[in-house]
Amino acid sequence: MSDDTEWRRSPGPGPLLLGVRHHGPGSARAVRAALDAARPRVVLIEGPPEADALIPLAADPEMRPPVALLAHAVDEPGRSAFWPFADFSPEWVAVRWALEHEVPARFIDLPAAHTLAWGRGQEEEAVAVPDTDTDTDTEADEPDSGRQTPEAADEPDSGREKPDAADEPDTDRQLRVDPLAALAEAAGYDDPERWWEDVVEHRSAAGERDVFAPFAAVSEAMGALRETYGTGGRDRDPVREAHMRLRLRAAQREFGERVAVVCGAWHVPALRAKTTVAADRELLKGLPKVRTDMTWVPWTNRRLARAGGYGAGIDSPGWYGHLFRAPDRPVERWLTKVAGLLREEDRIVSSAHVIEAVRLAETLAVMRGRPLPGLGETTDAVRAVLCEGSDVPLALVHDRLVVGDVLGEVPEAAPAVPLQRDLVREQRRLRLKPEALERELELDLRKDTDAGRSRLLHRLRLLGVGWGEPVRSRGSTGTFRETWRLCWEPELSVRVAEAGVWGTTVEGAATARAEADAVHAGTLADVTGLAEHCLLAGLPDALPVVMRALADRAALDTDVGHLAQALPALVRSLRYGDVRGTDTRALTEVAAGLAERVFVGLPPACVALDADAAEEMRGHVDAVHTAVGLLGEPGTGTGAGADAGGRDLRRRWRAVLRTLTGRETVPGVLRGRAVRILLDEGELGPEAAARLMGLVLSPGTPPADAAAWIEGFVGGSGGGGMLLVHDERLLGLVDAWLTGVPAAAFTDVLPLLRRTFSVYEPGVRRTIGELVRRGPGERLQGAGQAGGTPGFGAEADAGRADAVLPVLRLLLGLDETTPDNDLVGAGR
Repeated sequence: MSDDTEWRRSPGPGPLLLGVRHHGPGSARAVRAALDAARPRVVLIEGPPEADALIPLAADPEMRPPVALLAHAVDEPGRSAFWPFADFSPEWVAVRWALEHEVPARFIDLPAAHTLAWGRGQEEEAVAVPDTDTDTDTEADEPDSGRQTPEAADEPDSGREKPDAADEPDTDRQLRVDPLAALAEAAGYDDPERWWEDVVEHRSAAGERDVFAPFAAVSEAMGALRETYGTGGRDRDPVREAHMRLRLRAAQREFGERVAVVCGAWHVPALRAKTTVAADRELLKGLPKVRTDMTWVPWTNRRLARAGGYGAGIDSPGWYGHLFRAPDRPVERWLTKVAGLLREEDRIVSSAHVIEAVRLAETLAVMRGRPLPGLGETTDAVRAVLCEGSDVPLALVHDRLVVGDVLGEVPEAAPAVPLQRDLVREQRRLRLKPEALERELELDLRKDTDAGRSRLLHRLRLLGVGWGEPVRSRGSTGTFRETWRLCWEPELSVRVAEAGVWGTTVEGAATARAEADAVHAGTLADVTGLAEHCLLAGLPDALPVVMRALADRAALDTDVGHLAQALPALVRSLRYGDVRGTDTRALTEVAAGLAERVFVGLPPACVALDADAAEEMRGHVDAVHTAVGLLGEPGTGTGAGADAGGRDLRRRWRAVLRTLTGRETVPGVLRGRAVRILLDEGELGPEAAARLMGLVLSPGTPPADAAAWIEGFVGGSGGGGMLLVHDERLLGLVDAWLTGVPAAAFTDVLPLLRRTFSVYEPGVRRTIGELVRRGPGERLQGAGQAGGTPGFGAEADAGRADAVLPVLRLLLGLDETTPDNDLVGAGR
């Protein structure tokens, strides 16, 4: 019997149209069985034709789904679109089948050149909303985009054939139709996913004698929906389907009738429709077009799931992948996998738990009238048996297994911009593999590999590729420690393509981007922040341009607030010289000059400020104080002259603070803050601080001003509460003033006082309350005031001091024979 006879007997006359649900494991199995039975001469697949040259890469052993076709405009890489594929995607199965059987495979959807250009010029009016339909045609119809989906960028009403008013069923049918939801509702289901599992997934798992029967049934159902809903609100479908028909005719002319088409089931009735070539070409006439590049990029299960922000039509890619790969007994294998995960998390799960969970899932399926247990039944069984009714471990199962954290891989032979190839080389050199699962990375900058990783991550941040975000280190606050939170998302491939305009290597591109940002920076703080980033990223070639921009802006900017904002970042940059080996002499000069200008301009800038401006200036004062403290530390800068200059800066800064404390025109919150800083620095004694507080809290001072002074003195997170706990004289002054505030003014100062004391730790507030209840100063009076520091005993408590000696020996690495007196020297 000839091949043509076999073809005619198997699928029937004409091309073999296999309507599928994208990312449906049942559809994928059915496609493979149908192709095995029909043996077509060519396989046509819904997807952008520009990707035809990339199809052979699907056979590369290094290609591991999930992956996606990425198309982006050459002149505007940010305009991009994705066509994702999982190993259970019917299109992927069709591609692999064609490659394994040496049959040509071609994509027939509308070219990406038109898809990307369709919404061009209308982006300002477009609203990018991820599609969340659970229909049969979501992946290739609405490819995801680096900035917005092409579908979201343009919804032209002019191209849509609107029915006459008399023929319109109702207004709702003008909205976008979800085919699965419509079919599920007709079948009496309230959940489209559950209907699809029962009708397609479970039937395909049980096996079908006629491999073409499922496609015929789905095609008939879609034909009825298209007759009722037309395009279903998909205004671009007539154009896309016209292009598919043209490509199908061309394949029939070349290969005869033995043509198989794998496409979204929604399109099957349109591909069967009898239309003329002229009519189809007329629909395609005048479409906008852009130059595009296309490649394969890694994808993730999270991006296949709607919960991950991409409308792929499936909530559970991990579950669907399991159904596709499980050779038999899918429920038993799934629950075994769940048990393994829970055991890894130190939960007690035995074989008996798994057996009982399988029984419960099967019982629930029978009670609910389902042919086999689905995800709902297995989830209920996991919650009840393996998780003992708790949703906390169940959330872990959903995140790790139901959705999954798989990141695909693409071979080196895949086309890529030079910047992407350099990034891959750097990742391999530094042993920093991209992963879809979010994780934290601790770096010790004293190690060459960790320092290189830090530079790479900082360079990528400069380029807008947010692979990692710096977070606060838990173990150490030293400048040689860094902690990063890493998570690779598919969209970062688009960001890398965009950054390719700056250079062919990560270092070169980051340098060019930093130089351009320095020239176009909006504020002085932006330039100083950029200088800090350049040092962190190890970009010495960019520093001269950044420093020139910094010097120019610092010379022209007269706003003290701007100068105060810029100084901290600049001083932090100076501290990276020791760890990263960077020459920071130029930064030292600029930082010193900036500090001088702040010292001169700060007192006049603090006069006649309202409450909001005074609070903002208080933040600037704290930032400048921290920066001056770093500048004055030995080793910050270069040489002994720099250390002497730092000490001089600290002396001048204290003089500025003394000026603020004595000016009545300066808001109380700033005066109080200046007194507190001087007290902490030892430049102001406790007696002087108490005298200043007494003057401010005297009856002649308006209550609102006094409350602001208190907020500046003991407010914030600088330990003001502990100061009141240990210096009961100051607490007594505050208590006496507060009890003497007139009733009419009390309600005005109460919000300010509540804000001041609300930042204290609960234990500190409780201790202050106990002292106030007992009466501040009574303990001091009872103990006699000859003992020295207020709030402390006259002599050290030797017993309590001896209790810490074993801990000190352990911390300092000393043995038990070391004399106690030597601990002091060792600690130094």
